[in-house]
Amino acid sequence: MKQRIFCLVAGLLATLVSAASLAIEVGQPAPDFHATDLQGKVRSLDEFRGKIVVLEWNNPGCPFVQKQYDSGNMQHLQQESTARGVVWLTINSTNERSEDFKSANDQLTWNAQRKLASTDYILDSNGTIGHLYGARNTPHMFVVDSHGMLAYAGAIDDKRSTNVADIAGAHNYVSAALDDLLAGRAVAVASAPPYGCSVKY
Repeated sequence: MKQRIFCLVAGLLATLVSAASLAIEVGQPAPDFHATDLQGKVRSLDEFRGKIVVLEWNNPGCPFVQKQYDSGNMQHLQQESTARGVVWLTINSTNERSEDFKSANDQLTWNAQRKLASTDYILDSNGTIGHLYGARNTPHMFVVDSHGMLAYAGAIDDKRSTNVADIAGAHNYVSAALDDLLAGRAVAVASAPPYGCSVKY
């Protein structure tokens, strides 16, 4: 019981610390970053200037992430979005000391098994990008418009569960935000409280 209470308190404190570190709000310029992908190539946000970019925080060990990937929902959204010219960067900020940490080779294997369709997968084991954006959960989603401004931040959808069956009736905030941006409209729902596992910084 004491261990359960300790874990709950630790999780709450981690969330509060992450929230306090949030350095960007919707409507502000999305900060650039430089990080290494699974092939060892250095990527940056600025290299995609002029394009809409989705940032997806990922941890394969998280049940909320597993819900999206085991159902194929995340891969479908990645494929659909990139086919429309959107850049999709999947980011993993899991610290090397965490039991959820995967080496580049292990992550490549997981990605191949799940048939990821994102533009690239970025390693952020030191948490630099995660803290820069204030990413708190997996999945935590951010959408950057073609002018480099943060247009959406928050949950992937409105069903806070790990139940795959809930996906069918969920309102997907990311998909809706992309529809608005690609149609030249302001994003109708620009933020929503994120949910999922805490990022393992």
